[in-house]
Amino acid sequence: MSNSNSRLVYSDEMGSTCKNCGHPLQKCHCNQQPDKHPKSDGIVRIQRETKGRKGKGVTILTGIPLNGPELKSLAKTLKQKCGTGGTIKNGVIEIQGDHRDLLFDLLSAKGWQVKKAGG
Repeated sequence: MSNSNSRLVYSDEMGSTCKNCGHPLQKCHCNQQPDKHPKSDGIVRIQRETKGRKGKGVTILTGIPLNGPELKSLAKTLKQKCGTGGTIKNGVIEIQGDHRDLLFDLLSAKGWQVKKAGG
């Protein structure tokens, strides 16, 4: 497909095709996520960061050995316990505000090895 403005949308031979790769939807691998856990050393690290946020602090959680829905569920629980908002970016949970002590206790109670990182 040399022209970027034209793409195969449907074919009687293959059925519907993926927008991104052009393969049949049954054989498309674009949206599938690997089932592997992110690489970590088994230690959950908690740090406070203000970089790029106009002085507003967030608490960063890295090294959590969860993936996908489990990570999203954990982030939701932690945000509720802290009473603030937050997000997940590239397997890293960001919680608005400085909640290192509270998160340290919550994650230690779950049985994970937790360390406070940074200053």
